[in-house]
Order: sequence, then structure tokens, then C-alpha cells
Amino acid sequence: MPEFEPIVGRYLTVPIDGIDHRVYVEEAGQGIPLLCLHTAGADSRQYRHLLNDPEVTDRFRVVAFDMPWHGRSDPPPGWWLTRYELTTEQYLSIIRAVWRTLGLERPVVMGCSMGGAIVLRVASDHQGEIRGIIGLESGAYAPGRYNEFLHHPAVHGGELVATYTFGLNAPMSPEEGRRANWWYYSQSGPGVYRGDVMFYSFDWDAREHVKTIDTGRCKVSLLTGAYDYSCTPAMTRAVADAIPGCRYTEMPDIGHFPMIENYPLFRTHLLPELAVMAAD
Repeated sequence: MPEFEPIVGRYLTVPIDGIDHRVYVEEAGQGIPLLCLHTAGADSRQYRHLLNDPEVTDRFRVVAFDMPWHGRSDPPPGWWLTRYELTTEQYLSIIRAVWRTLGLERPVVMGCSMGGAIVLRVASDHQGEIRGIIGLESGAYAPGRYNEFLHHPAVHGGELVATYTFGLNAPMSPEEGRRANWWYYSQSGPGVYRGDVMFYSFDWDAREHVKTIDTGRCKVSLLTGAYDYSCTPAMTRAVADAIPGCRYTEMPDIGHFPMIENYPLFRTHLLPELAVMAAD
């Protein structure tokens, strides 16, 4: 008999700012919606272990999608006439459009890296519509990642981005997990990682927004790897200190990509936060 995983993948038409987008969505499980946001320049394959974890999917409907321009999602119509550069407001529109199109009621929104950043604005802007956020490697302000070689005619973009981000894994994470993330990054479209990092380095600043989050209305859990030098534990601690009632955990022996580089260790930190999210 064929051994199929429980993950179901489909294409969804999502209206974003008046334009229909063809977005690839994967999901598994049932129960509380858990909407997962991938990192810059990558795609939802980073959440494949989570989608296959019955201890999670028995209680949560786990949904992961590829952002437009990323992974198996298409760019918007006429993409060849423009240059991809993500902004905070565009990012928020995409996330909210996906959960509304899917009809997710009071989802938990979890993201990593740039996804872990934007969930802070999701919480501040839409805390009445969601159950909570789980921020992985979350920073409210993270300038300095951009450089001109991220999309350069003399440089192999896929290998540069994949190897650039490979160093953000913890050295003790299993090589299989680190190499899987390298492979996903190597398949990014030309200039996509650059466009994401422009958001992260130049447009992103939520230092005042996080002060408006009410954890009585929207639960907040933040998890950051001790080996993350892109969004350091100190950067996430600063966010946690600005949000009364926030839960913060520094994860030893983990880097910037916990859900793919070392899922067995990551889940020991994630499961308690999911239990908090599920509690009434």
C-alpha cells in the first residue's frame, strides 16, 4: 500500500488588495486553526514536520501557505513588469486575506524570522480577530541584513542565499535538517529573498506597535534559539519586556530555523505553548 503523509496541498484563489492570487496551501489536522508563516525567501515546506506531528494535528488544524512569489505559489499577474519588494502593509494584507479566504475563525498565527516579526503586527492590529501568536525568532526592529549581492548578475542567487542562511542554524542541529533548509532556500526565485530582506531591513519597525498588544485578548508566546545571531535572544527579550503577560523562552542548541533544522528538540518547547493557546 502507498504510504501517504496526512498533508493535503491545494491551490487557493486569494484576493489581495483587489487582485486575485494563486496561492499554494497545505494543511493537516483538525481543531483550532494554526496558521504558519515561513521565513524570508523560503516556503511552507519548512513546516513539514509540524504538519506530520499527530500530537499537534489531533488538536490543531495546521495550515501553511507559500507567500506569493514563493515556493509553489505564483507571482501576481503581470509580475514581469515589476520588481518584488515586500512592505509591512502588503505582508499584513496577504496574511489576513489568506485566513479570511479560508474562513479560519480566531486562528493562532505562528511565524519564523520575518514571519516571526510580522506576527507582532498581526497581534497589535488584529488582536480582536485571533486567539494568539507564536513568534519564532521574533524581533520588533532588525536592520542590517540587506546587501547588494543578494540579487547580482555575477552571483548564483540560489546558492548564495542558501549558504548565507545555512550559517544561521545551530552547529549541533542534525545535518539532515540543516541541509533540507538549504535545499528549500536554493530554489527561491530570482530576487525574492532580496525583496523579503528589504522589508525586514528597511521597512520593518514594530517597537511602538508591540506596546499596544493586550495579552488578555491575544496570547503571545515567543521562542528564540540561543544560536540565532540574526534575531538574537536579547532582541526577542526586548519585545517580551514590552508586552505584559507575554511568554518568552530561549531555546538552547537551536538556531534561526527551529521548525526545520531540529524539529524533535523544537517541539519540546512548542508543545507547552500550544497547550497555552488551546486553553480557554
